[in-house]
Amino acid sequence: MFFASDNGAPVAPQVMAALVRANEGPAPSYGADAIMDGVRARIREIFEAPEAAVYLVATGTAANALSIATFCPPWGAVYCQPEAHIAVDECGAPEFFTAGAKLVHVDGPDGKIDPAALAHTVANATPVGVHHVQPAMLSLTNLTEAGTAYSVAEIAALAKVARAAGLPVHLDGARFANALVATNASPAEMTWRAGVDVLSFGGTKNGLMGVEAVVIFDPAKAWEFELRRKRAGHLFSKHRYLSAQMQAYLEDDLWLALARRANDAGQRLAAGLRALPDATLSFDPPANLMFAALPRGVHARARTAGAAYYIFSGAGNGPEDELLEARFVTSWSTTDEETDRFLSLIRG
Repeated sequence: MFFASDNGAPVAPQVMAALVRANEGPAPSYGADAIMDGVRARIREIFEAPEAAVYLVATGTAANALSIATFCPPWGAVYCQPEAHIAVDECGAPEFFTAGAKLVHVDGPDGKIDPAALAHTVANATPVGVHHVQPAMLSLTNLTEAGTAYSVAEIAALAKVARAAGLPVHLDGARFANALVATNASPAEMTWRAGVDVLSFGGTKNGLMGVEAVVIFDPAKAWEFELRRKRAGHLFSKHRYLSAQMQAYLEDDLWLALARRANDAGQRLAAGLRALPDATLSFDPPANLMFAALPRGVHARARTAGAAYYIFSGAGNGPEDELLEARFVTSWSTTDEETDRFLSLIRG
């Protein structure tokens, strides 16, 4: 009954098999391997972007921070949702890699950024010129950290505001596959056609051992990204092991199949939580991540039985009927039996 994070899921067997195959004999290093040539071509095909620059790194933090640094100057403001991963969970990496840019929070309903709020924030950003950080970039997350999904139209509306102010757009797609499956959008529709300039294309949360792609839709920025990646220590010498993971991920659309399994498990869990009289879902989850409030006593019973998930409120002691908010995340490996056992347990 593991619902703590899709990061904790095992590696998909197709990916492990690809790593074994890639381990046979020598191969060119630093991304010159033949597997990477195929990965680059496949991502360009998937995104309908024949000129896109494609790079691999090992972590989502590296993908996000290097992407932002490539487009944002040190004196820039990066507009993001207050709970965005870059704002809460990356230990200042975007600020560090940009050499000083500031993350400016813009909120909205359902864990998303409100376009009107973004327009107002940008319009009022520089009342005294040189004394303020300058509007520089917009960063979105899909799926959001609340477990909700931006539609293509919502991304396009925010990108339109950014474009009007001359700001490039970054999309943190750690759960990009889950968002695509949830919204039935195409990769091109959710990215460059909607106004996205650079994408962190996630894989680690969706069955890979540890690799994320950075897809830059403006190839003029490619060389700068390469230099920043090397300088930051994120250019792997034995790059073929990153390439092999991504190749297996993309082959026969495994990445979408894994995301569908994770989302289906999430919807099964969400339906079960909705049916409980003493549980409240914080948002309507379309995919595999959700927040729900359950009584403290129910949490204690679940934890005692071995259920793993994060509780985000109510530290210390308190009454058994006190509602505590928790996060639940399913993965490609979550089974119906696992979900049903957990739901049966919390029903009592």
